[in-house]
Amino acid sequence: MTTPTVADVNGMRLAHGALPGAAVPYHLASGEGLRFETAGQLWTVIARTQDTGGAFDAAYVTGPRGAESPLHAVPDVHRTFAVLNGQIRIWLGDRSRVLGRGDSVQVPPGTPFGYRMLSELSRMLMYSAPGGALDALLASDAGTRSFIYSARRGDDALILPEGASREPLPAVPHADADDAAAWEDALPAGEEPYVLRGLEGDHRAWPDAVNSYVSRGRNTGGRYFAVHTLAAPQPYIIQHFHRLHTENFFCLSGRVWLWVNGEEVLLTEGDFVHAPAGTIHSFAIGAHHTRMLGILSSDVFEPFFDVTSEHTADRVYTEGLVNPSVIMGGIQGAPDLDLQVVGPPPQGTAHSPQD
Repeated sequence: MTTPTVADVNGMRLAHGALPGAAVPYHLASGEGLRFETAGQLWTVIARTQDTGGAFDAAYVTGPRGAESPLHAVPDVHRTFAVLNGQIRIWLGDRSRVLGRGDSVQVPPGTPFGYRMLSELSRMLMYSAPGGALDALLASDAGTRSFIYSARRGDDALILPEGASREPLPAVPHADADDAAAWEDALPAGEEPYVLRGLEGDHRAWPDAVNSYVSRGRNTGGRYFAVHTLAAPQPYIIQHFHRLHTENFFCLSGRVWLWVNGEEVLLTEGDFVHAPAGTIHSFAIGAHHTRMLGILSSDVFEPFFDVTSEHTADRVYTEGLVNPSVIMGGIQGAPDLDLQVVGPPPQGTAHSPQD
């Protein structure tokens, strides 16, 4: 199948419930995708190279206490792991941390990485760019129709990307290794491994929302950047599309309304929408304390969140603090953004919160 043009994508209907096999707009509810069970873990693949034009692949990984990955390094691929539920101990070489809900880790190419799940139903999102890190899993015979990992685990080895090294996990470090001083609270200067606690990063204030960079292009070799949004209920923004980059919307908690090529869809925890270049879209927030992760490929759109917001040291939003004109003023003052406005906010189900 040929790669759709921006004009083609402008008029496409949103696909639902299955991976489309081409770089088109699609929506997966929590649990949907291609599922594989390996080393006692359920891997739910939500994006492959053929679904993203080769830009990335992604999967949710769910497992029981004790499920693990050996220490391994993958060349030529940058990976982000974000913990969604439970507790997971991760290793970056001989450095180790215990991650909980909202924490994340960046794994540059060639960096030794491994993990061990410390509680039942631990779950994380894996996003890797460029695509290909999931090819070995996709080609395996580990496919399953189940939506949960088996209660009784086998002893099979975790299926790793082709070319990945494999070593046993190091011994658990001393307890003081999780001291707060050992965690990053801001993003490093370049492409190096790092761990962020939830609600840390580089913070930008919007009206009734805080956008926090979890990674910038400088941290991923320009492949993508990631923004975590914590927000109160708010109406749709202007309808727009992008010519040069893809947006991916992951609802972590709460309710996110998306308007995609004229169709309205509600995202709740675990739901995902892929919006490739050309997708006309808008979003609104439908519940207090909603948390959304946006991963955008490549990093061309990164300046948008700098010019349309105010720098803040706050980790949570202050209701009514930021004037909404900051957003439109930033857009008007930065005409080189990859942003094509096509209409006013849509008149969908999402609406302004009532007092």
